[in-house]
Amino acid sequence: MMTVTTIARPRGHPGYSETLPCVVESAEIARQLVRTVLSAWGLDDLVPDGTLIVTELVANAAQHTRGPLIRVTVDRPSSAIVRIGVVDRSHTLPQLRQPDSDDERGRGLALVDSLTERWGTDRLPLGKRVWGVLTCEVAQ
Repeated sequence: MMTVTTIARPRGHPGYSETLPCVVESAEIARQLVRTVLSAWGLDDLVPDGTLIVTELVANAAQHTRGPLIRVTVDRPSSAIVRIGVVDRSHTLPQLRQPDSDDERGRGLALVDSLTERWGTDRLPLGKRVWGVLTCEVAQ
């Protein structure tokens, strides 16, 4: 059962997050969270890219961190921006690679890079947050 944490903000859109086990299988719950939040915001057109982005970020965290938990975040810092992120306990920063065609791994961040307006990493006291930004049309 998915439980969603809402972060109260004085103005604008709420942020949503979910703490999950740090395993690849958590990507399905993360996709559910992204679908639910984007639909609630009326941004259904961002669902395909948003779910693919969170899948890659969860997979990277599961592969590269040893912590037991991750936190998936979906927030909207402005009406035209949606930021999807994954927080883990690793301090190792991700690196964008250009894998060869026969490499089995290494395409996750390249995919995130191609789908997002921008992506980045925030260093945190107990790890890092890797995030990607999607932009949306704002109704006037």
